[in-house]
Formats: sequence, structure tokens, C-alpha cells
Amino acid sequence: MRDGLRALTSRGRSFLASGIAALLMALLLGENDLFRIGVLVTALPLLAAMVVARTRYRLSCARRLDPARSEVGGEATVTLRLENVTRLPTGLLLIEDTVPYALGVRPRFVLDRVEPRGIREIDYRVRSDLRGRFTIGPLSVRIADPFGLVELTRSFTISDTLVVTPQVVALPHVRLSGEWTGGGDSRTRSVAAAGDDDVAPREYRQGDDLRRVHWRSTARRGELMVRREEQQWQSRGALLLDTRRHAHRGEGPRSSFEVGVSAAASIGVHLSREGLGLRLVTDQGSEHLTDTGASHSLLDTLSVIRHSPARSLEIGVAALRQGGGDGLVVAVLGALDPEEARELARVRHTGITGVAVLLDVETWDGAEPGASDDYRAVQGVLAGYGWRIVRLPAGTSIASVWQDAANRGRYALGQGGAA
Repeated sequence: MRDGLRALTSRGRSFLASGIAALLMALLLGENDLFRIGVLVTALPLLAAMVVARTRYRLSCARRLDPARSEVGGEATVTLRLENVTRLPTGLLLIEDTVPYALGVRPRFVLDRVEPRGIREIDYRVRSDLRGRFTIGPLSVRIADPFGLVELTRSFTISDTLVVTPQVVALPHVRLSGEWTGGGDSRTRSVAAAGDDDVAPREYRQGDDLRRVHWRSTARRGELMVRREEQQWQSRGALLLDTRRHAHRGEGPRSSFEVGVSAAASIGVHLSREGLGLRLVTDQGSEHLTDTGASHSLLDTLSVIRHSPARSLEIGVAALRQGGGDGLVVAVLGALDPEEARELARVRHTGITGVAVLLDVETWDGAEPGASDDYRAVQGVLAGYGWRIVRLPAGTSIASVWQDAANRGRYALGQGGAA
């Protein structure tokens, strides 16, 4: 009953106060009719509180997101499934789902009655102009009486996560030659005419196919041995994203940082679809990407990436050098000085293709493209070391300039030029 009284609405409190006032006046004036009215008005919210407080609905809730991963500016549909698992019908139910402000206002619904074992499904849409991982839920159910005198709130515990990824644009195919490195145990080796006994075996590792067990070597060594699999050739590359706060301009979805994240996502997805084994590197070092669903893993990582306080690319450049077998390096860069550009440029050597996507960050402050002396100097340094330059000023899509990645050691100045 105490919970029911705390759940009185403004209307319920008004009824209760009016009823008590009517009872007091009836006692003072000796009015029996007014006393009856006071009893009725007082009893009504008290009875409603008692009924609602003693109500023990058993509801089950499930939530489905379609899709669970959405691009910036895209919509996702949230489906709520409520089931009354008792043999009693429910009363009036007020449903409210918890949604972050970035996805819009909290959705509210009214269910008049759910029959025993009945199921109700409710759909609503969410949309975000910001990247991130957003928690949707838990769902709260407010149980109310038909007169709106009492509302008692109960919440479920389940919640779901909507991943809003950077915008990905389709890029034209550009031939990027690079070093092809292997992904198997060893280079392809020929099998001798005498049979596969001459193939050098190795120790069994968890997950190896048992059909590859080399029984003769197993018997000789006294431990399980397997044949080495042939080399699986795969092109490998690295994607460097400059996240330093001081290297970018602008705020919000149209800032140079967000444009750079979107460009990195578009390039990463494009290269992954072309069969490139990709790793993501920032000025903070290498980011972990799962082996399965490489493009999805990249997008999930980029969905939550934020500005870093770093002042240099030193850690990121060191991480690129540790890659070893990268045949392609694509760097999405903010503002650089010529010395930083020189340190990065030295990562590229014979057999490695280097592509630098240079964000002309000064254009986010209204400057003309290529007007900065440092910007032109950085282009010259990178081009001098054989990097391919893709200029990306404000208001330009990465898809419209990606063809420049095919130009070896050339860059544009103003309307055109080469070095």
C-alpha cells in the first residue's frame, strides 16, 4: 500500500486532498451529503493505489534491432515484443523505452489491455548523426488505473547495443601494386616423388585439421605431428588514421576529423573487399581487429574512435615499421609539419606502395585549397619519397579523388602540377 500511495499521480493527490477537505468541512458543518461525497472522493485514489500495488503482472520482454549496425544518418528499426505470461489480463500499460539523446526522444506507447498469454509487438525507428555504440533499454512499464490516479513503474533489465558506424562511400577500383606476403605455415614446397613422407611436419596445434596428421612422424617423435599446409597468399596492408586533436579543424559531423574517419572507413572496406588483409594503426599505435569479418571489425573500431591528445605521429610510425610484411600503407592525415612528414615517408621502401590522403584542414577554416605553405611542403616531402598523394579539402568526397591514388609520386598544386 505504501508503494501505491507513493505512485499517486497529481490527479490522485488532488482527489485525496479534496476528499479529506470535504470530510473536514462536512464534520464542521454537519452536512451528511458532503460527508458521503468526501468519503467517495477519498476512497477512490486509495482503492486505486491498493489495486495497482497488489497487481502482479508477469510480462516478458524481448528487443530486436534491424539492423544492429547502422551508418551515420541511417535508420534502424527497434521491435519490442511483450508477452503476458499469466492467466490474467493486464490493465492499462504505459510503455517507455530508454534511448540515448543522440538517437532521438524516448518512445512512449499505451497498451489498453493484453489478454492472458497475449503478445504485443511495437516498432519504432531511431536515427543518429553521430558515430558510436549506443545502449537501448532497459524498458520501463508503468501500470496505471483507468482513472489515471495511480502510476506504478517497473523496469526490465535487458538492453541492446546499436552500433552507428562512419559513413562508407563506394570507391572506384584503383590498381595499387604492393608486396604479396604469405599467410600459411611456409612457402609452397614440392612433394618428392617418393610421397609425402618428405614433407617436413610440425607439432600439432589446437585447431589443426586431424586429416593433416602425419602418422609416421607421430610414431617416430612420440607426439602428434601434422603436415605443413601450403602457403596461402594474401596481400597485407596497414591503414594509418591521424586522430590528433590539434591536427584537425571544425566541430561535429562535418569536421575534418569526422571526414577523415569516414575516408578511412571507406578505404578500409574497399580494400578488404578486394582481398587485402588490413590492420588499423593510429597515432596511439596498432588497434586490435578481429580475424573474422575484417570490414565489420574495422567499422566497429572506427565507430568509437575519438580524438587523441598526442602531439606527434611517432608512436603510429613506429607501429607501421613493426608491420614487416605490409605491401601497402594508406595514411589518412591531418595537419603535418615537413619533419613529421619526412619520418612517415621513410616507412615506405622498395616493394611497398604508400598512399597519403592529405586532409587540407585549412579549408575547414575557409582558406583556399593548397594555400598553406606547410601543406605544399608536406606534399613535396611525401611525393619525393615515392608516396602517392590524394588531396582531400573540405566539401570533397573521398570517392571523387580516390583515382589520384593511381598516380605514382605525383601531386596536384592549385589546378594541377607535378613533382
